Amino acid sequence: MKLPVIFILLTVMIDAMGIGLIVPVMPDLIQEVQGMGLGLGTAALWGGVLSTTFAAMQFLFGPLLGALSDRYGRRPILLVSLVVLAFDYLVMAVAGTIWLLFLGRIVGGITAATQSTANAYMADISKPEQKAANFGLIGAAFGIGFVLGPAMGGLLAEYGTRAPFYAAAGLAAANAIFGYIVLKETVDDRIRRPFTWARANPFGLFRHLAKLPGLGPLLLVFFIYQVAFIVYPAIWAYYTTERFDWSPGMVGLSLSLFGFSMAVVQGGLIRPMLRVLGERGAVVYGHIADVGVFLLIGFVSSGTWLLILTPLAALPAVITPALQGIMSKAVGDDEQGELQGALTSIAALAMIVSPMLMTSVFHTFTTPETGVYLPGAPFLLAAVLIAVALMVFVRGARTAASPRVSGSTAP
Repeated sequence: MKLPVIFILLTVMIDAMGIGLIVPVMPDLIQEVQGMGLGLGTAALWGGVLSTTFAAMQFLFGPLLGALSDRYGRRPILLVSLVVLAFDYLVMAVAGTIWLLFLGRIVGGITAATQSTANAYMADISKPEQKAANFGLIGAAFGIGFVLGPAMGGLLAEYGTRAPFYAAAGLAAANAIFGYIVLKETVDDRIRRPFTWARANPFGLFRHLAKLPGLGPLLLVFFIYQVAFIVYPAIWAYYTTERFDWSPGMVGLSLSLFGFSMAVVQGGLIRPMLRVLGERGAVVYGHIADVGVFLLIGFVSSGTWLLILTPLAALPAVITPALQGIMSKAVGDDEQGELQGALTSIAALAMIVSPMLMTSVFHTFTTPETGVYLPGAPFLLAAVLIAVALMVFVRGARTAASPRVSGSTAP
């Protein structure tokens, strides 16, 4: 495997590690800066607000960064994003108030172009029939990051709530240096696209992409799926603490198990699954499996059984790369960054909606005033959303347009 591809996979892996590193300590950190008298349910609400702030910036600036990468190249966008990401983690490490945490999330959200630009880079170097499988490699790298990140975060939490942020900053800075040395540019004059503000904002870009044959329903499916999937980062730490009294270390271990399982599915199992089911069949299978998994998690009554279910939760992980493969073939080579920027905005819009929705549901069903104690309620809601997404896909999605520009080379 070539060094630039290794850098791309490392970038996504470190991005996931950074997320996973801080998830186990977020409940304690929010309580620390807001006062230890803050209840866990209220801390969950503050966590949802912070996630929404980060996502709002991604929604607004994702298409801009995608358009800039189509015009000026993937290399500068990736390297600048990694450097700013390192500084963002340092800000979070020293934050003593909730408002400084907000500032860190604003800056981090604006420059969170690492994974979307990495996807565009992978699309640049992949043949059309290889796109879904190669997007699966990126998903596998993300999964490996989730294996390492939460485990390290749980261990580092023993040294204080700030230690994981310093570690995340160091990883991002080290990878920026590595990328500066090895990363080659893939955007040349053949696929370079002029920058236009009309398509560098989410609303103009969505209008453009929705006009492409078959792409509109797929974008809607992607959005609904993201809203449902985000129940994991939004709720997992709070749910397992409330329901099973898990420690930060145990939360990290469970997320590591989930990440490892995702890496196995997206890095290995996805290729034979795509050969047998095809991209569209893989999307249908993934949604059906997800409905079952969310229902089981919602009603599970034992922490041991939840750990057993955790690897099963990764089996539907074929959905995202299969959808990305279908959509990537529907746009030209000069629009790959633009498409990935749009998907970043859609995922960010889901991050705006989902954390507040899921944490509110969690708060409602864990407070005595409600009269109904059901901590797993957010996962039951996620099951309903996945069922809706499947219906949209089956009824509305049609074969996307063929690529208008060819000539990519495989990694």
